[in-house]
Amino acid sequence: MLKKIVGTIWKKLTPAARLKITRATQPKFTVSVAAVITNERGEVLLLDHVLRPHSNWGIPGGFVKASEQPEDAIRREIREETGLVLDNLKMLVVRTSRRHVEILFRADARGEAVAQSREINQAAWFSLEAIPEDMSGRQKADVRDFLPSLPEK
Repeated sequence: MLKKIVGTIWKKLTPAARLKITRATQPKFTVSVAAVITNERGEVLLLDHVLRPHSNWGIPGGFVKASEQPEDAIRREIREETGLVLDNLKMLVVRTSRRHVEILFRADARGEAVAQSREINQAAWFSLEAIPEDMSGRQKADVRDFLPSLPEK
């Protein structure tokens, strides 16, 4: 009976009122995107990020803006941070941790990566063997797991 009463009241509320109630009662969370990006030589793009804890080096990414699609967010982040345009973008995995959702992509890019954001000290292409040792264990595993076979020399 209570369910029926609540349902009736809910249906009579304006869309704005339902939205306010929903926002007040549902958990809040953040969404970020990141990408394992390789160039034509099979090297992976890493950024020396000002705000990254421990090792500053890691895979590029950032937060998704309200009403932004994840694919658009990762393309925007890479363009803003390095000037590169992504090709062959593919979603790999979605992870959740408490109140955060991370969406990891795989993509290709061509050209020189140049740090173009105040958040980035440096952008560089690394061979699998030259990935910084103090890079986060999770991100090193992502690079190794999702990097395609290196091209034959």
